[in-house]
Amino acid sequence: MTVTEDIEALAAPDTNNLTEVLLDDDQPTRPSALSASLTFGWRAVLKIRHVPEQLFDVTAFPIMMILMFTYLFGGALAGSPGEYLQYLLPGITVTSVVMITMYTGVAVNTDIAKGVFDRFRTLPIWRPAPMVGYILGDLLRYVLASIVIMVVGLVLGFRPGGGFVGVVLGVALLVAFSFAFSWVWTMFGLLMRNEKSVMGVSMFVLMPLTFLSNVYVNPETMPGWLQAFVDVNPITLLVRSVRALMAGEFDASATTWTLVYGVVFTVVFGTLTMRLYNRK
Repeated sequence: MTVTEDIEALAAPDTNNLTEVLLDDDQPTRPSALSASLTFGWRAVLKIRHVPEQLFDVTAFPIMMILMFTYLFGGALAGSPGEYLQYLLPGITVTSVVMITMYTGVAVNTDIAKGVFDRFRTLPIWRPAPMVGYILGDLLRYVLASIVIMVVGLVLGFRPGGGFVGVVLGVALLVAFSFAFSWVWTMFGLLMRNEKSVMGVSMFVLMPLTFLSNVYVNPETMPGWLQAFVDVNPITLLVRSVRALMAGEFDASATTWTLVYGVVFTVVFGTLTMRLYNRK
């Protein structure tokens, strides 16, 4: 009986305290834009931790690309795999990181299909926070892919003339561009009906951009009509800039245009993404 009475006493609500809570005008402080974005970025990182298989594309895929192109085409294109590796590695780094930016759009589309976005839209937070969070979480993938490629390249004989500082600057520029480029795929993630459609459209765009560039061969060996496209291709300019930084040089023109492309991608596709997000 004593135990029963104690439980009933604990379960009985205190009407005075309940009234104070209901009449309290103090509200929780609304999270800042940075806080909300970082929270959603941490959510994206947690998804990677719970499903580590997602890191396959930032580990095994880049290693396979380096080994395949270095030892299959190095002798034919540069005379030796070692010589070709010096030219190839910065380009392969760019290609591998840019290719995995499409998974941002896939993640957006997946959450829409699961209905998670309906909950996000009702939260009292900065509206773009979920989208920014997706991209912030993917920055970890970009850095990991770059580190894996650099380590493998050093083992195979890659020696950057710019040393550690040049490599860090090159990777920083690549990650900044990838952040801006990811807004393209968030837009497609909102537009497409399923994740397979997002991946299909992404590959349709990425394959010409990465192969019709200076990643694998010198554009001077290409026909004139093709060089006209290659010279203005944002991937070409990014590779030129990263390659120069890792070699201990600075290509002012390529770096400037790379940054301009990054701003354009962020402004144009970021705006389109938020318009679709608000209306969808």
